[in-house]
Amino acid sequence: MRLVEVSASKLQPGMFIAELDRPWLETPFALQGFVVHDHDEVMYISMYVDSVYVDIDYKGSRVFLPRNKRPSNVSHPASNGLKLKTDFEQAKLSFESASQSLDRVFESISNGRHTDINVIKKSVQPLLDGVFKNKDAVAALVRLKEASDYRYNHGISMAVWGAILGRHIGLQRDELEKLVVGCAMSDVGMTTLPDELIKQSNTLTTQQREAILDHPIVGSQMINSSGGADIEVLAIIENHHERHDGSGYPRGLEGTTIPLLARIAGLVDTYDAMITHRPYAPARSSYEAVQELIDAKGQLFQDALVEQFVQAIGLFPTGSLVELNTGEVAIVVKQNSIRRLKPEVVVVLDRNKNRITPLDLVNLGASNMVGSDARWIARELQAGTYGISSEEFFI
Repeated sequence: MRLVEVSASKLQPGMFIAELDRPWLETPFALQGFVVHDHDEVMYISMYVDSVYVDIDYKGSRVFLPRNKRPSNVSHPASNGLKLKTDFEQAKLSFESASQSLDRVFESISNGRHTDINVIKKSVQPLLDGVFKNKDAVAALVRLKEASDYRYNHGISMAVWGAILGRHIGLQRDELEKLVVGCAMSDVGMTTLPDELIKQSNTLTTQQREAILDHPIVGSQMINSSGGADIEVLAIIENHHERHDGSGYPRGLEGTTIPLLARIAGLVDTYDAMITHRPYAPARSSYEAVQELIDAKGQLFQDALVEQFVQAIGLFPTGSLVELNTGEVAIVVKQNSIRRLKPEVVVVLDRNKNRITPLDLVNLGASNMVGSDARWIARELQAGTYGISSEEFFI
C-alpha cells in the first residue's frame, strides 16, 4: 500500500480512499475504504473531511459507498423527539414480560424440570417487533432498565442490543429470532452456580473460576437436553464468551471460527455488562463503554462488528443523559446518522441546572460549531444526576 494525501475537493473518480484526516466514526461513511464513484461523491466527501489518503497501488474490487446512505445536506428538521412515549411504554411492557418469562424458565431449569424454549421465543417476539418499529424507543428502555436480577434483565437487554445490531447489518428475520433467543438464554448455565458466587466481589478461587468458565458449555447442554432449540441458538450459548484473538473461553476459538451470531452476542454481552452496575463493578457511561469497544477492535472483537454496532446505537445512545458545553442538561432522543456526535436532544435543565418549561428540543446536528450559540455534548452523565430521570420524559 502506497498512501498519498489528497485534498478532498481534488479527488477523482476511481481513486481508492484508504484513510481519512479524522476517525471514520466521525463521518457518515458506511465503509472504511472505498472507491470514489463520481464527482457528486467528491462533493459529498468534502463536506466531512478536508483531506484523505489515497492508495495509488490499489488493485482490489471497486467498492462504492451505498447511494442511499448519502443525505443531501448536513442538517435536517427536528422531529418531535418525545414521540417515543407510546413506543417506549409498549417496549417497557414487553421487556418486563420477557424478563419475567426468562426468570421462570431459569427457575424451572435450575430445579431440574423440563422447560419449553418456545416460551422464550414467544416472549421476545414483541421486543423484536419493537426494534423493527422504533429501535430508538427500545434502546432508550434498555439504557434505563432497573438493576434487579442481573441475569434476567441482562439476557433480555442482550437480546435487544443483538436485535438492533443484527437488523443494522441486514440479518433476516429468522436469523434475528435465533439471535435474540440465544442472547436471552446465554447465561442459563449460570443457574447451576450459587448466588453468592455470582455476586462475589472478592478474588475467585481456582475451582470457582473453573465453574464460571464452564457455564457456556453447561448452558448449551441444558438447553439441548430440553429439546426444541436450533443449533444456532446452542452455538450462541456455547460461544458467546469466545473472543476474536482466541483469548476467550471455553475453547479459545478465534476469528471466523466463532459463529457470527455468537460474535454478535459476545459484543453486546460485553457492552451491556459495562453499562450496568454489578456488585463487583460500577456502571460505565455508554460513551466510555463504546470507547473501550473501539479500543478492543481487532483484538477481542471483530473490527467490522464494532464499527457497525457504534453506527447502530450512536456514540451517545437514545436515552442518555448528557451535559452540553453551555452547562445545560439534556436527554438524547434521536440519533443523527450523519454526525454521530450531534444527535437530537431535549434540554431539560438550563445552565443554572433549573428545570425548563416548556422543554427545548434541539437538533445539535443543525447547530453552528462556532459562535455564541454553538452547542455540543461535553460529557455523558450518570442516570439520576441533578435529580433527572430520563424515564419521566419518555412515559
